[in-house]
Amino acid sequence: MLSGKNILLGITGGIAAYKTTFLVRLLIKAGATVKIVLTDSASSFVSPLTLATLSKNPVVSDFVKNEDHITDWNNHVKLGLWADLMIIAPATANTLSKMASGNCDNLLLACYLSAKCPVFFAPAMDLDMYRHPTTKASFKKLESYGNVMIPATSGELASGLHGEGRMAEPEAILSFINAFLLKGLPLRNKKVLITAGPTYEAIDPVRFIGNHSSGLMGFELANAAAKLGAQVILVSGPTHCTINNDLVTLVRVVSADEMYDSAHQHYSDADIVICAAAVADYKPKEQAEQKIKKSDAELNIALVKNKDILFSLGQIKKDQYLVGFALETENELENAKAKLERKNLDAIVLNSLNDKGAGFGGKTNKISFIDTNLTIQTFDLKTKADVAKDILNEIIKRRYA
Repeated sequence: MLSGKNILLGITGGIAAYKTTFLVRLLIKAGATVKIVLTDSASSFVSPLTLATLSKNPVVSDFVKNEDHITDWNNHVKLGLWADLMIIAPATANTLSKMASGNCDNLLLACYLSAKCPVFFAPAMDLDMYRHPTTKASFKKLESYGNVMIPATSGELASGLHGEGRMAEPEAILSFINAFLLKGLPLRNKKVLITAGPTYEAIDPVRFIGNHSSGLMGFELANAAAKLGAQVILVSGPTHCTINNDLVTLVRVVSADEMYDSAHQHYSDADIVICAAAVADYKPKEQAEQKIKKSDAELNIALVKNKDILFSLGQIKKDQYLVGFALETENELENAKAKLERKNLDAIVLNSLNDKGAGFGGKTNKISFIDTNLTIQTFDLKTKADVAKDILNEIIKRRYA
């Protein structure tokens, strides 16, 4: 959920500040870009150099001067507008009180007041401070403003006492934010099955029949579906593409038969199925056990049809929303419409090799989305990441709107 997000981490002066080094590492590992602002007292508990090294961004604690020695008086505005999320951890009683009252006497508070994004705060203080009526009033007021509190836990405190007020552990903070971001997403609690990439059909131990599919379109679809809250099963043929998202389960296969088996294994409980793989239509009738030696001027290989994965899924379709792809070179629209009906699909994504920048191998694509009503939505040439968003938005409009 945090992949590609810009996160502004505000650190205040409490002993729990030492935990933020671990939090920064977790955020970076999750794919986020992290910038950090400290209060003056926070630097007594955690080193700005350590945080800058871990985040790979300068750490700021005051209105600073740029390379021309001109005071960058509005950096709080820049940071507040840059952030997709702001996390204040630890959030001391002092800072929480100032946030609640609108007091602005340091850069962190100025960033908070300038932020246009969701703000999460993780309180950390001794148990009597945590229970104090003024602190509870701060919690209530901040939440009424739309801020999100990550509750403190019970445990041993810096004072030596044992009780409530201990800042949530970095792993718990990350899990809390992920769970919060999932709420309200259109594909939350939905399972999406996606096939991607080519299939390789072995001729002998070293040669195969394949195609030029990179798999990128399917991987972008998986990433986009996960960002919309879906649990994704991505069945991919041989490709160099990778994905790092806890909501995506990647199943690697090689041949069309393996992809057929895996797709059917995960099909029954899928809500949405998108078959973006470029499956080989044929395979060698027989696979040589040893490498075929070069001898005659000609080599004839008998081919047989592979099982049609998309057709087979359409035949057993129940409640799934089934989407196929049609890569065409002639009579594109007619062929796509025929495939839509023949394979019992709910929609088909048409792209043409005649369109510059579309098809295999590149980072862009140009598509038309066609549903069973033969409603056609055509899009301009875009990156495959943006194309994936368009496809999922079209599905959501038809399935869940």
